[in-house]
Amino acid sequence: MNASTRLSIDSLLDDPATRIVVCCGAGGVGKTTTAAAIALRAAERGRRAVVLTIDPARRLAQSMGLDELDNTPRTVGGVDSAAGGRLDAMMLDMKRTFDEVVLAHADPARAREILANPFYRSVSSGFAGTQEYMAMEKLGQLRASDRWDLIVVDTPPSRSALDFLDAPARLGAFLDGRFIRVLMAPARRGGRAYVRVVSAGVGVFTNILARILGAQFLTEVQTFVAALDTMFGGFRERADATYQLLAAPGTAFLVVAAPERDALREASYFVERLAAERMPLAGLVLNRVHDIVPGGGRTPLSGDRAAAAAEALADSGGHRLVRALLVLHAERSALAARERRLAERFTAAHPKVAVGRVAARPEDVHDLLDLRAVASDLAGLS
Repeated sequence: MNASTRLSIDSLLDDPATRIVVCCGAGGVGKTTTAAAIALRAAERGRRAVVLTIDPARRLAQSMGLDELDNTPRTVGGVDSAAGGRLDAMMLDMKRTFDEVVLAHADPARAREILANPFYRSVSSGFAGTQEYMAMEKLGQLRASDRWDLIVVDTPPSRSALDFLDAPARLGAFLDGRFIRVLMAPARRGGRAYVRVVSAGVGVFTNILARILGAQFLTEVQTFVAALDTMFGGFRERADATYQLLAAPGTAFLVVAAPERDALREASYFVERLAAERMPLAGLVLNRVHDIVPGGGRTPLSGDRAAAAAEALADSGGHRLVRALLVLHAERSALAARERRLAERFTAAHPKVAVGRVAARPEDVHDLLDLRAVASDLAGLS
């Protein structure tokens, strides 16, 4: 991997124009750790950074010495603030964010009605697509605040990590859909909601729903939709604004992958999807790389020679410990060679994508010292 394709993480973080960094990728490749390490390095280089995770795992809190993370940013202790930076961390609480939106954009009486609605409680807690939309809401809230000059976002695993790019379009389709129009029409005419819709001629559709779901459920849905009617335009506008924010020059997407076939295949999908959406891609973070020598060099002893020497010792009854070390070296050499081939295949397919490498470690990252080591790898200092 030549120098021209090396990801320059410090240049990215030191640029005051960089305001949002989004880490995306397949599950289990270290996105949460990468996001935390990037945010920590930014803070220790003078940025006022906040890292937002929408991954349900709790690793981020543990690695930063916090008991827990929730919807409120918490200051991370132990950060070297000599450069004037600071670091906050938080985890998206989908329902609480939805509640905050309702309270901020509905009058008190209407807000109480919405928050008490059984269908709203179901939607705000786990309805498909709600998490992605609320992630956009929270990102927009953080960006509008003057508390931070850099937001680092850790996304959900696999391809769903890019679902928030579709949130504005999916929200518009939902609000403009026939089902919503049918439910809202009686309320907009001032009539009695559900029964009058049935008797007015669209009864086939709603009768079927009533038999499947129950009239009480449909009443709850219609009450919810009617209560949110005045907020729909605001939902759409804020989602569109956040989408534009993601596409703006101040945003940088980092695709995170492990040097494995499936993870790099997913990384290719992310790169291509981001290009199709014209989103600003900063590069690929290749995590957990098994280099024989730091910096990607090679030892004088090749894997093949190590395997041959181990076999010769086995035939002669030589030292068992030396033989075991030679076998281990041969296996690790083979693993490193396989990872290099996979990485080279990716860079051949995407020659313009800058790549940063993070070395594999014997243990999971679980404190600030480990996070600094990850950040040093990304900065090319290890």
